[in-house]
Amino acid sequence: MTDLATLWAALPQLSNIHASADGCWAFWCMAGLTDTENVWCAPLDGSAPPRMLTDGRDHYLIRDVAPDGRRLILAQSLNANEHDHLLILDRETKALTQITPTQDTHYVYGGVLAKDGSALFFLADFDYHRNEVTQGAWLWRQDLTTGLRSCLASADSPPHFYVGPQLSPDGSRLLWHRSDRAPGGYQLWTVPVAGGESRKVLDLGETNNVLAAWLNDDRIAFACDHDGCDKMGVLGLSSGAVDWLASEPDLCPHSILGGTGDDFLCIHHVESHTRASLVGPKGIHPLPNLSGRRSLLPHAALPDGGWLAEAYDADSPHDLVAIAADGTCRAIFRAAPEPRRRHTAPQDFRWTAPDGRPMQGWLYRPEGRPKGLIAHVHGGPTWHSEDWVNPKIQFWVAQGYAVLDPNYRGSTGFGYAHREAVKEDGWGGREQADIRAGLEAALAAGIPGPIAVAGNSYGGFSSWFAITRHADLVTAAIPMCGMYRLDIDYHATEMPHGRAYSEEMMGGTPEEFPEKYANASPGRFVDHIRGHVLIVHGLADSNVGPENTHAAIRDLTRAKIRHEVLLFADEGHGVFRRRNVERYLRKSAEFLQNAFLDVATAPV
Repeated sequence: MTDLATLWAALPQLSNIHASADGCWAFWCMAGLTDTENVWCAPLDGSAPPRMLTDGRDHYLIRDVAPDGRRLILAQSLNANEHDHLLILDRETKALTQITPTQDTHYVYGGVLAKDGSALFFLADFDYHRNEVTQGAWLWRQDLTTGLRSCLASADSPPHFYVGPQLSPDGSRLLWHRSDRAPGGYQLWTVPVAGGESRKVLDLGETNNVLAAWLNDDRIAFACDHDGCDKMGVLGLSSGAVDWLASEPDLCPHSILGGTGDDFLCIHHVESHTRASLVGPKGIHPLPNLSGRRSLLPHAALPDGGWLAEAYDADSPHDLVAIAADGTCRAIFRAAPEPRRRHTAPQDFRWTAPDGRPMQGWLYRPEGRPKGLIAHVHGGPTWHSEDWVNPKIQFWVAQGYAVLDPNYRGSTGFGYAHREAVKEDGWGGREQADIRAGLEAALAAGIPGPIAVAGNSYGGFSSWFAITRHADLVTAAIPMCGMYRLDIDYHATEMPHGRAYSEEMMGGTPEEFPEKYANASPGRFVDHIRGHVLIVHGLADSNVGPENTHAAIRDLTRAKIRHEVLLFADEGHGVFRRRNVERYLRKSAEFLQNAFLDVATAPV
């Protein structure tokens, strides 16, 4: 009989959704159906069922799709260590051709095909001519026939950690997001694909972020923070003028998705919901959601005025749908029903932080009286949790636990002030009081203890923080790939943008603010631990280095503090292989049962 860990590890999960420019093909990556994340495709006219194009030992990501959908640019790294190499996939034959070398020294960002398909453009913190890692970013053109690489531009600053170069509609220029002035601040540059002088086209300030997309050869739309709020605007390249279209509190822009006609999409937030609105000559209007799911997130424009989108909520696996111009939806991929995998919808849960800031999260209640309460803390912190399917949360609810998924200060979705508030203290400040207050509010709402805290990355840091600094409340912690000592994390990360992110959040380096880094580090307070700890880490993690976990094990062993360890040699920043997710879920259930039983049987 298949157990719950196996069922939830096999949950189909969509990502990397793309459409060919001719409107004929949908492409996406999917985890759960195979051990690794693989590439799938389906014709948008529904003439054939979805089919899997890859079967990799490591996960694949889609970076670009040729206009006719015949070729795809993919990225892959060894054991998800994020040191990507690029490949070309032929849709018909499934043949893979590697473009850049397999490596574990540097980072490759993006990967976009030239308009005629003859070359590829990407960013890397690597000088391929000298064969050496650099601190800054290099924008490369690689000829796909000869393999010859030429540098189009370079910068001393690290690349944007998830935005690669974007090709203009006429194929003559690349849009480059550069962080030249301060961590967390980005400026827009254009670079001729044939070589020549780069041009800075938008600079809103030293620390202002911006995320942009081409609308046509002379117009770029962008979402940004400016004048203390989130805004959306359109930049005219020939004039240099900015047309400001919307801002908080009416709209909280997050990103831009270019269309194929006069309209484009603004992806924006309504608290912790992601929404899309059409922006065009007729104004700004919400994109209709006729999918039957509570949320609809477009990912690619279709030439008929429609969109390829993800339709989702926590009630079942996410759907991939094609939206027609009139808003009607047709399913491109929908997971087969699995009645043994029972989904639980969350409650929109509200509470107030100790300093009076309003807070929101998602509270999942199991059938019957809960065995206890788990806080699942999202990573980032500049991210947020929604009403969507998280297999870890659903597994724990199926095991009989209530789960709180909090959107603490620093989370996206609630506007500029809420997101930036985490920087007032730096990590380990009032955002941790937000999480504690949410747990206390759940207890007051009738959810019984004991309490555990779990999460990956910043959620792992928050798990460490809870078991050390909130030992009076928290019985158990499951930190996954979490920062244990912030000075170690700063120096052990291999990512140049990782150090920049720490500087942005903490106000500087560990050398500049040693006490601030030390006081926020859970490793300084291990003697406070009174509960149970299960430490989880992928040994190929190049983001939060495993030295965090090695230091924790040394400290806990020296102090004779009980702890358990679950390490994965074939995982990076998180646990994603299906067999490893299954192992993690099964181990977490055993750990929580023993930790909570220990509390129940402890003498009064």
